[in-house]
Amino acid sequence: MSDAAVIVSSDPESFPHSVLAERHPALIRKVRDAFPYGPEQHQALDALLKSATEGVIEPLPPGAADRGQWEAWGLPEYVGHSWFEAPFLWAESYFYRQLLAAVGYFGSGSGSGTWSGIDPFRPFKLAELDTPETEEELAALDELASRPVEDQEMALLHGSLWGNRADLGFQLSAGDGAAADSQLVADESALLWSLLSGGTVCLVADNAGRELIPDLLLLDHLLRHGRADRAVLHLKPHPYYVSDAMTADLVDALRRLKEAKGAAAEAGHRLWSALADGRLTVRAHPFSCAPLPYANMPDDLRREFAAATVTIFKGDLNYRRLVGDQLWPPTTPFAQPTAYFPGPVAALRTLKSDVIVGLDAATESALVTTQGQRWRTAGTHALIQARP
Repeated sequence: MSDAAVIVSSDPESFPHSVLAERHPALIRKVRDAFPYGPEQHQALDALLKSATEGVIEPLPPGAADRGQWEAWGLPEYVGHSWFEAPFLWAESYFYRQLLAAVGYFGSGSGSGTWSGIDPFRPFKLAELDTPETEEELAALDELASRPVEDQEMALLHGSLWGNRADLGFQLSAGDGAAADSQLVADESALLWSLLSGGTVCLVADNAGRELIPDLLLLDHLLRHGRADRAVLHLKPHPYYVSDAMTADLVDALRRLKEAKGAAAEAGHRLWSALADGRLTVRAHPFSCAPLPYANMPDDLRREFAAATVTIFKGDLNYRRLVGDQLWPPTTPFAQPTAYFPGPVAALRTLKSDVIVGLDAATESALVTTQGQRWRTAGTHALIQARP
């Protein structure tokens, strides 16, 4: 058991506090404006806003289908406490669960069923697929296809890595300058490629839209060139953290690829066929939306990952759950907090939160000297880490 402190949001000067105090209220306003919700949904959103910023964590109603699951995930321990006192990861996850309830996603309330199953983040996700930037990225695949396979591999790996900048939740507070001064703080891509030698590759996806497309292109390349015989794409079973990808988002991304031209369309058709013949499969395990680290994963999920040649975790949230949302010393070896994981594992992550491991001392010192601690959360740095 690590003695690294679990991250909470109680410090008003901290990044986690800004997420709960600023980003979540902004998100409520954004969701409110995205759909023509009725009075019931508006009242519930108002109540959630007040609760999340001024109130305490409240229990789920007796009839909630997932009440038992959330109680197993620690809800009784935090009921009655300020949101800012609970572990940051737990509080964020419960906020999103309560946001879904407020807009009627679970079919509760007097208007039961009216908004059931309607993703409140869908307009934001779809907008990302219809931008000039997306068009340019897809068109660039034509030139890439003429390059040597080794060049394609590195370009697609870095496309998947930096595609995480498209995280819509991050954009709520980061602004357009997040792309500046980008660099890798750890690069174990050579080790990762050595692990990609056939068998089954699991990719635990993060965001939809402009991030999911490069993830899919990377999987297409792995399957096409024998780096993987089979791929399993882990998505979310319901909306989560604004832009996290679900099966519906996968379908939207594949359709966007197929409707493109040239190499992008060819990749889209190959991926569609791979799903049809089982070389690419999709999973949406309930634990994908759990407020807990993957060290607490259930046995069935552990067996799936154990059977994979390598599992790749995409994005900041999955990184927090992989290594634990704790204040690790940055020079802690990546292998230490991932020792529990049942097979080879890798992370592709753009840094957007305080958690970090696997840095060498010189890199950490240089970052702190030149930037203080902002490099941890600004989205300007990234890492590729792996453990056999």
